Amino acid sequence: MLKLGLIAGGGNLPRTLAERCIDAGRPFFVIRLKGFADASMADYPGADIGMAEIGKCFAALKKAGCQAVCFAGLVARPDFSALKPDLRGLAALPGVIAAARKGDDGLLRFLLGEFEKEGFTIEGAHEVVDDLTLPIGVLGAVAPLASDKGDIERAIEVARAIGRLDIGQGAVVVRGLVLAVEGQEGTDALLARCAQLPQALRGTSGADALGVLAKAPKPIQERKVDMPTIGVATVIGAAKVGLRGIVGEAGALLVIDREAVIKTADGLGLFILGIPATAQDGASEA
Repeated sequence: MLKLGLIAGGGNLPRTLAERCIDAGRPFFVIRLKGFADASMADYPGADIGMAEIGKCFAALKKAGCQAVCFAGLVARPDFSALKPDLRGLAALPGVIAAARKGDDGLLRFLLGEFEKEGFTIEGAHEVVDDLTLPIGVLGAVAPLASDKGDIERAIEVARAIGRLDIGQGAVVVRGLVLAVEGQEGTDALLARCAQLPQALRGTSGADALGVLAKAPKPIQERKVDMPTIGVATVIGAAKVGLRGIVGEAGALLVIDREAVIKTADGLGLFILGIPATAQDGASEA
């Protein structure tokens, strides 16, 4: 079992992975990215390192005996002019900037390459914890209705389309109308934006809920570091918009804190549905 270097950004995913490593008896060391990692990550062995301190990061991982690394958590695209790189980071900076011009996927692939050059094996969060992804079918007690079929199909179609353009991973559709697509702001901000739209465009909670949030991976994206994710906040945000449910591609959507997500969705009356990656039809009869 390789010792894992956990490169931790924001959100709950890094802590989930750390706890699973403890449960499995897997040794690990956390690189807490300054300005991004949650304060709770200080509970685990690790080091606080700036995102441009690449040499310091490599040195800390090697000193800790890490052989594999996993990138987990939210990290915003940096203001390159404000970065404070160390010597190794400075050497990589021109390549980072050039890769960033090709989009998020290009940037991530470049960074993974730098770690691989140092001899580290890259593991995706779904490889560290094998039951993190959305399964096929309904997750929880609430199922979509036949009347949800059109919105499910349309939302998945749009999410896949913006993914092909390297724009984002999510789309909200109500009665066939695309309310919003995800850009750099992330899913929580996308849903907050939708919740501010006129009531006539969206549903309300309970029996009057309408529409779905769909999330799909970008075809070109490196899934070891950038797989679509939902958590409790996603479910609550979808409920505030008045949506009927959330749909994603089975095996390609991370569900963080699954039990809490299911309990929250059931309590709010939202369905969560996993469809095959090639499917165009995800709805089922209630």
